[in-house]
Amino acid sequence: MTVQDSRREHMAPAERRPRRRRLGFAALALAGVVTLAACSQTANGASKESPASDSKPGAEVGADSGKNGSAAVTVSPATDDKDVIPGEPLTVKASDGKLASVTVTAGDGKTLDGALSSDGTSWTSSHATGYGTAYTLKAQLAAPDGEKTTRTSSFTTLSKDEIFVGTYNVNKGATVGVALPVSIVFNKAIHDKAAVERKLSVTSSPAVEGAWSWMKDRDGKDRVDYRPKEYWKSGTKVKLRMDLVGVKNGDLVGTQKREIDFTIGKSVVSTVDVVKKTMTVAENGKVVKTLPVSTGKKTFETWNGTMVVLSKVPTIRMNSATVGIFGPEAYDLGAVKWDVQLTPSGTYAHAAPWNEGKFGKVNASHGCIGLSTANAKWFYDRVNYGDPVTVVKSTDTVDVNNGYGAWNVDWESWKKGSALA
Repeated sequence: MTVQDSRREHMAPAERRPRRRRLGFAALALAGVVTLAACSQTANGASKESPASDSKPGAEVGADSGKNGSAAVTVSPATDDKDVIPGEPLTVKASDGKLASVTVTAGDGKTLDGALSSDGTSWTSSHATGYGTAYTLKAQLAAPDGEKTTRTSSFTTLSKDEIFVGTYNVNKGATVGVALPVSIVFNKAIHDKAAVERKLSVTSSPAVEGAWSWMKDRDGKDRVDYRPKEYWKSGTKVKLRMDLVGVKNGDLVGTQKREIDFTIGKSVVSTVDVVKKTMTVAENGKVVKTLPVSTGKKTFETWNGTMVVLSKVPTIRMNSATVGIFGPEAYDLGAVKWDVQLTPSGTYAHAAPWNEGKFGKVNASHGCIGLSTANAKWFYDRVNYGDPVTVVKSTDTVDVNNGYGAWNVDWESWKKGSALA
């Protein structure tokens, strides 16, 4: 028993950026803000490749023409504007000579733990840097003749107001259903969708044809989904790559570098016929059971089209007041069993014992797919996150952003939603 979208679905487990702070090494040197020991020197700006991303520079924090020649120390990850990117381990490198020691201290006096590489050319912190945090870096370089030179300077990582990140819908090592698109929702508006999309990829074994397509999520956030042309094949190994470290998006900077491997599980495909009032469940292409159901009644018709399982909850409260349904159609059900969520707006397949006698005969719900308690439990036990449920012969088709409605868009139209099309 549910109601649809913002008009009629029940409760579902349902800026401007400030001026960026630069590293300011050259400024510190000119202003004399940092007082250095006789063998120390503040930095002048430069750039160097960062290990955080193949195309991301580091920020140079020291160079001179003494015993170490033009030796310099760089920190990464950093953008090409030398802004240090937070939320990742910090790497300090020597361009010439070796690092004897490295100390990175935050303004509150806490130091970043870390370790030198075996060859002494780099140091990496054991945990990530903070957001919008000022650090002082002291790096001691050892020249071939044993003389040591110290570099001391300061930098501030980007704040949360200066970055953008994406939340993705797959977990590392997970097994998901054959209809699950890869979906990324961003916390800030994406002004340069092409720049972001170039740094996203989905690969699989066996390889498939697939494409990204941009949309607005239900709360208005920018979102991009990747789906193959057809459902994934059971057993497919899939890898999502996000390499957004340093990617410019207007005045914002990306900070994520992720690789997520997951596997496509058994094919469980369900079809609901609202005229016949049945749900047919097929596993690996073979029909295993046909269940009598009761779908949405007039003016509360169940969404047409393909929806994808979002979650499973053994018991949930369904209250029509949460979507403004009062009067004769009102309901407040405190312990609805065996709930399989199909849309964030509130479409479920669930046990509906109050409709006993109507399954297979009368459509009497507020939009959900109602089953007997025994059949609801059977269905609950067999479907998983990412499995498709297709409703046929109903009226309005579910929106592409109401859960994962990608399969209701024809392939050519889907591809045109790419920023690189």
